[in-house]
Amino acid sequence: MVKSKVIVYILLIFCGFCLFQCGGDSVKKSSSFDNETKYEGQLIGEEDSIANPQAKLGGTLRTWGGAFPKSLNMWRSYTSFTANIMGLLFEPLISLHSVDNRPIGILAESWEILPDKKTYRVRLRKEAKWSDGKPVTAHDVQFYYDVIMNPSNLTPIFKIGLKRFDRPKVINDFVFEITANTTHWKNFWEVGGITPLPKHIWENIDFNEQNFEFPVVSGPYHLDSLKKNRSMSLKRRVDWWGRSLAYNKYKYNFNFIKYRFMEDRIKTLEAFKKGDFDVYSIYTAKIWEKQTHFEAVKQGWVNREKIYNHKPMAFQGFAINLRKKKFQNVLVRRALAYLLDREKINEKLMYNQYFIQNNYHPDLYPNNVNPQAEMITYNPAKARQLFKEAGWLVNEDGQLEKDGQIFTINFMVFSTGTLPHLTIYLEALKKVGVVAGIEQLSYPTIKKRLDERDFDLHWMNFGASRLRDPESLWHSESAVKKGSNNIPGLINPEVDALIEKQKNIFDINKRNDIIRQIDSILVKEMPYVLLWQADHHRLLSWNKFGRPSFILDKYNDEISLITYWWYDEEKYSVLEKARKNNQSLGLNDRVVRYQN
Repeated sequence: MVKSKVIVYILLIFCGFCLFQCGGDSVKKSSSFDNETKYEGQLIGEEDSIANPQAKLGGTLRTWGGAFPKSLNMWRSYTSFTANIMGLLFEPLISLHSVDNRPIGILAESWEILPDKKTYRVRLRKEAKWSDGKPVTAHDVQFYYDVIMNPSNLTPIFKIGLKRFDRPKVINDFVFEITANTTHWKNFWEVGGITPLPKHIWENIDFNEQNFEFPVVSGPYHLDSLKKNRSMSLKRRVDWWGRSLAYNKYKYNFNFIKYRFMEDRIKTLEAFKKGDFDVYSIYTAKIWEKQTHFEAVKQGWVNREKIYNHKPMAFQGFAINLRKKKFQNVLVRRALAYLLDREKINEKLMYNQYFIQNNYHPDLYPNNVNPQAEMITYNPAKARQLFKEAGWLVNEDGQLEKDGQIFTINFMVFSTGTLPHLTIYLEALKKVGVVAGIEQLSYPTIKKRLDERDFDLHWMNFGASRLRDPESLWHSESAVKKGSNNIPGLINPEVDALIEKQKNIFDINKRNDIIRQIDSILVKEMPYVLLWQADHHRLLSWNKFGRPSFILDKYNDEISLITYWWYDEEKYSVLEKARKNNQSLGLNDRVVRYQN
């Protein structure tokens, strides 16, 4: 199913994505590079419990890269793809632990919050080196700040967080301090997400022209080759300083990660079936049900897996424009919810691949259901009653009318993929007297209309992170800001008070308690007609890789493949022999659930 999407800025990204290779590099033997940097003695810190000790270095991972990006520089052209690439070339100071909700130092060796609760002192690891052998220093941290905050640099979304801070103060080559202008739990993660940039290389370069060349990096990979509109290759660094950290043990195993760029997902699936790609994620329920039972799956050459883990989930739904008088009565908003037959749509169009939402933060509840909130089901009789109570009566033409005004709703759509779902909704709306229509527009036009708050209901889909900050979505101040994520325009003093309260709470679990309190208010206020969400990942992969116990990590989707998978020479030999002799390896069409 095609959905409108809002990219939510995630503070820390320390995972990879998947890439493509033309040719047969994936058949090369797994081994360590002869000149792999060796670190003597005990590795620094703790290991990552997701990583598998059986992992080997070597081989190639090939997969889809989507449409060719206009830039790889995520700081000036942010997408999930560019963030993943930069996360492989460059490293943050601090990351979220893979299993626990706590920080773990990457480039940062240690840190402290000074008594004013606004100043952070960070010590860098002396082991950390750029790929040209020079140390990563506090001057590189300060340079990052200067680059992002430079008014001439096209880095708007990164300026939002950093503008709360003064310029970092260099104490010495490996220690710096940075001070925020207010206290907020998010400040720590903003500091942790700083990604030092090589000042000695970039200080005389126009940052806005830094798109596809990154000759000096700190991360586990470097850019190997790039063919515009065709393919790109990353190569594993044999001299990566990060091998000195126990947390990186058994991770980043592929010699090469190769992307092939294609825009059409159906053509990409066909290329996967032919063996041109190694892994492929399916995001459309119909495609998963109807087009992924091909011969290679039946023979067990390809794994077809539905994977459940604890990836944070947000919500999707029809944003109701509360700025318009006709939507300001909650009875009207509830009536609209009772007219959406979510169960029918899920069954007929999405093969029951989704769960129905009754809250805005499903992963904070057992089985994704808020036990204190109503699970609204299709009930046109209830909807008619609510409209009547709100003063909307059916006129002689069968239309809802109040004070001489007809109740109308216009839906803006960009993709025809949403039309079957909307058609079912519109039929139900019209039966009770709502005059409803669809307007197909370009994405820029829809974005402009949303920014100007010129809409009735609009389908929105939000992402989530473990570091939830409800301010941009729900604070009353954001309701009047052009382009904010408070699309409905919710103004609620009780929600505002809870948002302010959570700013000074540094315990993520306690903050989540407050998020649940906000959620209880939202389900009553109903700024959205909630829809559904997927609580799993649909993944196809050729059966030639070693993988962690639960395939992916605890909190991520397929981006974790590059971090934890490895090429298994023995599996590859078995696969090739089976394909040559047309032998079955045993069906591997299964459900995998992350335990704990």
